[in-house]
Amino acid sequence: MADKSDSTREFISTAQAARQLGLSLGAVQQMVECGTLAGWKTAGGHRRIRQDSVDALLAKARAPGLQARSTSAGSKLRVLVVEDDRLLQGIYRETFANWEAPLDVHVIGHGLDAMVEIGREPPDLLIVDLRIPGIDGFEMIRRLRENPLCADVAIVVVSALTAKEIAAAGGLPPDVTVYRKPIPFQELRGYVQSLIALRRRQRNAG
Repeated sequence: MADKSDSTREFISTAQAARQLGLSLGAVQQMVECGTLAGWKTAGGHRRIRQDSVDALLAKARAPGLQARSTSAGSKLRVLVVEDDRLLQGIYRETFANWEAPLDVHVIGHGLDAMVEIGREPPDLLIVDLRIPGIDGFEMIRRLRENPLCADVAIVVVSALTAKEIAAAGGLPPDVTVYRKPIPFQELRGYVQSLIALRRRQRNAG
């Protein structure tokens, strides 16, 4: 009986882990497959996930490290770019650096890593491709818009998908700005400058 009790405390189902993490079942399953969460499969093929592994991920997401980064960033606009193409990652970094704007830019190539980063501290602006590994852009945006703590995050999609393809995949919230690839940096720069001005007005008003 003791072993069964210990097992119940130490291991949880995929559905329980998904509820605790605020993710979909598929996302949690992928986290187990890639080793982000520790788990195993029963003889019947069901996943069992270590509770301490989920707790550790939640603790990491709530750690104060990112808040310290926010303080050091001062009045900079926090920008999170989620793009798995390494060439485009470099182009984003180089282009943003050349703007000499007050930006604190982080580039991530995997959807699950991006969700952990957002859990630590929501960015001011999320720039995301729709076809990325881990959690795709559609699910990431849906999760953000369901989370009251992320209600103020501005979202820009930069994707090769057409408007019809996006609609066929379920569409996007009306407040999401969508640009087609190749990355239209001129339009994106205007968007970022407007967002910087808006954040300054909000801080001054506060």
